[in-house]
Amino acid sequence: MRVVLLTHGGADLVIERLSGLAGIEMAGVFVESVAAPIRTPIEKLKRSIKYNGLAGTAAKLIRRGGRSNATAEGRDLTRDAAARFGVPVVDVENYHTDNSISLLRSARADLAVIFGTNIIKESVFSIPILGSINLHQGLAPLYRGGPPVFWELFNGEDEVGLTVHFVAGKVDTGDIVLQSRVPLHYNPVFQLDFESFIDDFRSRLREHSARLVADAVGAIAANDFQRSPQDITQGKRYRLPTKREKDELRRRLKERLSRGGR
Repeated sequence: MRVVLLTHGGADLVIERLSGLAGIEMAGVFVESVAAPIRTPIEKLKRSIKYNGLAGTAAKLIRRGGRSNATAEGRDLTRDAAARFGVPVVDVENYHTDNSISLLRSARADLAVIFGTNIIKESVFSIPILGSINLHQGLAPLYRGGPPVFWELFNGEDEVGLTVHFVAGKVDTGDIVLQSRVPLHYNPVFQLDFESFIDDFRSRLREHSARLVADAVGAIAANDFQRSPQDITQGKRYRLPTKREKDELRRRLKERLSRGGR
C-alpha cells in the first residue's frame, strides 16, 4: 500500500513507524510551508488581543523567535527522518494550489496520513484511493477541534483521547479507525503556567501518537479494521480559547492546587 504523509513538521516518529511496516511504501512526505492563514498586521494584532489580552500579546511577540525556531526544528527532524528511510520530501506552500494537487496525484497514493496540519479540504483529502486519515489529539466525537489538552483541563477531565479517523468534510467527524486514552494529571510544578504544561504534555504524546497512526495504517493495509461512524450529536467542536476562558482555567487550576489536587 502506497502512503503519503501531509504535515507541517514534527512527524519524524511517524515516518520511523510507518517505514517499519511490512507491505507499506512511503511514497512521499509533503511539507506545507504556510502554517497559518495570511492576515494583515492589524488583523493579527486584534486577534492576538482577543485570545491573549494585551500583556499576553506582548509576551507572545517576545517569544515569537522561540516558536519559529521550534517550527523549523520540527521540519528539520521530519526531513532528516525522511532522508534516513529514503522517503522523498515535497515542499509545498499550500496543499490546495493546483500545483500541489497535481504533485499529490502524481504520488499515486492509496492512503494519505495527515499529521499536524491546518484544515484539509476535500479537493486534497479525497485524492488517495482509500482517502485520508488524521491523527486528532482528542477523544472524538466528545472533543473535536482544539486546541488539544486545554479543553480537557478546562472541563476537569482525568484523561485525554487520541483518535485516528478518516477525514470528512467537517472537522474531526470522519469514521474512527482507532482510539486510545492517556491519563491527564496536572503537574503542580507548573503552577498556573498551563501553556508550558500543555507543551510538555503534548511532547510526551509524540511516541504514543506515532504508534497509534502506524497501528491504524497497518490495520487498513491488512483490511483488518472496523470503521466506526461518529455520533456528532455527542460532544462538540471546540475552538481557540479566548482571554476570558484562559483566565477562567487559571482560576480553576488555582482552586484545584489550593486543595492539593492535580
